[in-house]
Amino acid sequence: MNEDLHALQAEIGISFNDQSLLRQAFTHSSYVNEHRLSKQQDNERLEFLGDAVLELAVSEYLYQQYADYPEGELTKLRAAIVCEPSLVRFAEALQFGKYVYLGKGEELTGGRTRPALLADVFESFIGALYLDQGWTEVRRFLHKYVFSALSQEGKPQMNDYKTLLQEWIQQRSMGTLEYRIVEERGPAHDREFVSEVYMSGTFLGTGRGRSKKEAEQQAACQALNRLTGMKK
Repeated sequence: MNEDLHALQAEIGISFNDQSLLRQAFTHSSYVNEHRLSKQQDNERLEFLGDAVLELAVSEYLYQQYADYPEGELTKLRAAIVCEPSLVRFAEALQFGKYVYLGKGEELTGGRTRPALLADVFESFIGALYLDQGWTEVRRFLHKYVFSALSQEGKPQMNDYKTLLQEWIQQRSMGTLEYRIVEERGPAHDREFVSEVYMSGTFLGTGRGRSKKEAEQQAACQALNRLTGMKK
């Protein structure tokens, strides 16, 4: 059952001017499908906006925090922060799951703790906060609940998406994985590789990187996002 969103606002020290916007951020499409007469909107559009706002905020933070890092390193660090596993960790720390409005079916199948759903809710909250209170409040929130945690942990690390994907596939006995380098471009000193990952011949994702290993990691990341998001 959904908890009072006023309790969440008190916990994080933010009071929304438009409470309906906050409610929308925590409304899953399954709830809207079961309450069509309520005219409640789901959070998918806010998720779209929040994704862009979050990427810009993280980019700004990294640009200022790591002044001597080249573009390639900053890109990898950003990917490590805005990837689904990281967003899930932030959402869980804030207990966002208990505030989500879910349909009965989604509730019964454990939607409140589903990683893809939690990551989406975190992004939709950022989108709602941006619309309600602007860029300054978004930055303040992220510095308090995200960037401060990162600084305590040290430099963000690239997740081993290939291992995570392999474990996810093996746990469900879904098939075998194959990575293919499908393109190499650029001069020798500035090479870029493009990798694709397949599961028993079915395309799952693509990735780019300065090395074959990095490209495969990014392909695995996209594949994980695709697979874990299938139940949306």
